[in-house]
Amino acid sequence: MVQTVPTVSVTYARNGNSTKPNELGMRAMQERAYEKRGEQYLLIKSPPASGKSRALMFIALDKLHNQGLRKAIITVPEKSIGSSFADEPLSKFGFWADWRVEPKWNLCNAPGADGSKADSVGTFLKSEDRVLVCPHATFRNAIEKFGVEAFDECLIAVDEFHHVSANPENKLGAQLAELIARDKVHVVAMTGSYFRGDAEPVLMPHDEAKFDSVTYTYYEQLNGYKHLKQLDIGYFFYSGAYVDDILNVLNPGEKTIIHIPSVNSRESTKDKHREVDHILDELGEWQGTDEATGFQLVKTSDGRLLRIADLVDDEPAKREKVSAALKDPSQKNNRDHVDIIIALGMAKEGFDWIWCEHALTVGYRASLTEIVQIIGRATRDAEGKTRARFTNLIAEPDASEAAVTEAVNDTLKAIAASLLMEQVLAPRFNFTPKRPDSGPVEGFNYGDGGYKSDQCNIGFNEDSGQFQIEIKGLVEPKSKEAERICQEDLNEVIAAFVQDKQTVARGMFDDELVPEELTQVRMGKIIKEKYPELDDEDQEAVRQHAIAALNLTQKAKEAALAIGEEDRGSNTALIDGVRKFAMDVRDLDIDLIDRINPFSEAYAILAKTMSEESLKQVAAIISARKVQLSPEEARDLAKRALKFKQERGRLPSITSTDAWEKRMAEGIAYLARMKAEATNG
Repeated sequence: MVQTVPTVSVTYARNGNSTKPNELGMRAMQERAYEKRGEQYLLIKSPPASGKSRALMFIALDKLHNQGLRKAIITVPEKSIGSSFADEPLSKFGFWADWRVEPKWNLCNAPGADGSKADSVGTFLKSEDRVLVCPHATFRNAIEKFGVEAFDECLIAVDEFHHVSANPENKLGAQLAELIARDKVHVVAMTGSYFRGDAEPVLMPHDEAKFDSVTYTYYEQLNGYKHLKQLDIGYFFYSGAYVDDILNVLNPGEKTIIHIPSVNSRESTKDKHREVDHILDELGEWQGTDEATGFQLVKTSDGRLLRIADLVDDEPAKREKVSAALKDPSQKNNRDHVDIIIALGMAKEGFDWIWCEHALTVGYRASLTEIVQIIGRATRDAEGKTRARFTNLIAEPDASEAAVTEAVNDTLKAIAASLLMEQVLAPRFNFTPKRPDSGPVEGFNYGDGGYKSDQCNIGFNEDSGQFQIEIKGLVEPKSKEAERICQEDLNEVIAAFVQDKQTVARGMFDDELVPEELTQVRMGKIIKEKYPELDDEDQEAVRQHAIAALNLTQKAKEAALAIGEEDRGSNTALIDGVRKFAMDVRDLDIDLIDRINPFSEAYAILAKTMSEESLKQVAAIISARKVQLSPEEARDLAKRALKFKQERGRLPSITSTDAWEKRMAEGIAYLARMKAEATNG
């Protein structure tokens, strides 16, 4: 019996907008990027499959023909992605030029190691030809060999930009900073998963400030498909060996990519080949290997023949054969070509299999970027494919194991990833303060009865996938940078918040938690660290916008789950959920939003997916590491206590029945104790 308790389920309208070309042959995202073609530094943040490579072709042709640039160099992280930039007859669809790369200048197809082709880049720079495609390694070596000045008046397009990092150890990141400092190139950076909080910042803030962004959201992309209607994301727990439990989440009837665990992870049995054999065994009876493709043939108990591509096999000849069969352009639209792909460290970014319905990943993935890329494999639009899902299969913490702490941490990280993906997939929130002179915004639907001037309103624009939400007491950003963060970067802030293990642990397992300790104190601290250049008022504006986005998504999900199975499948379920929550509380105010525990809904889902015994163990381990108040948190509480005094004319009381007021009073008492101890020596 396949388990189906998704932690996140988002349904889309299928309005066809994101795949409908304009008169120049551009889809919605490409048109948006092309409007910014005159920018010297452009960052395109757009989901997998939204057409970033073609958007770059349009922009590059304009820069070469109309903006005076002499060359366009496109650099990709691995050779296989180079095929995305192959020749395209763009004029056939209405554009004024075709995209052409001379075969000898697509260095992704050239023999030899990626890094050994730097001389070819030098030859290209002296040639009459104008477009070159090469791997990141080749580009790095070419800059080392010829210096940044050799690339003056060139367009440098960096695909899968999240591979770049501002860490001095990251050569490409350092070289990019040099190119930007010299200011003689144009740069187009493209990524489907741009989390600066993911271990290392991609760009330093002063460099990033030079880039103009084009953001195309997951919601716009998926809402505008023709076929795919629903995306489910879930994590499931197992005990013992994962291969024994895999059929609980794997449906052999769905086109699936199985990412087996890294050999260094807890989930690995340390014998990857045996794991693949075991999965094949679980699926049915092996019938041999297909001569032409190298695919494994397995007959299921109901008589179907599954074609399975094994990308784990290390034998170069076998793996090359399977890899080539998967890339065969003549099979791209053949749904029956392959049924299941088993991979280890492959078939992630840039891997294009439109029929994939299920990305099944065993073991926690430490990088949010990697999770977004893996999910992106299943979110291609294809005829007859109405639902896609991502499943993370994780080992249950076992108290008898030495690695129990690591297991608990993995559990918390999986929860964090699902909370963040929820934000990434949801419509965009625009928050405004509710004022006496507030009125409806054009293009937004305010539900039955329309806009009501005597209450907080929630409007939704179906085409742009954006909410317009009024909140009482909301602080607005003053500076341009704070405004940009509230519009563009809330997912960055939320990523940092939900990845803070102590925050998630307390939010889910601390019975004495006062939600404001997380929503105000912890989130406040994260914003201070992340954006130290903002003044107090702007930091508070960013904090309020981020927590409102996170908590309204959680409340919408809770309300949507209560709506009932039939209505939940409608593309308005999340919107209805937000509206229902807002109606239940009558008026949205920021204090009310701050009083919501952002993790309570995640706990409810965890309780459904993990055994009761394991849940108790996790709770016991987490409560054993309860952290006492830190001086820094006490200072923050005291600061908020002063604000309380300005509003109420008195300091918070330590005997108050209001938990948050009591906590602020405890912050003052803690500081007073520290001061007394310091005085008494």
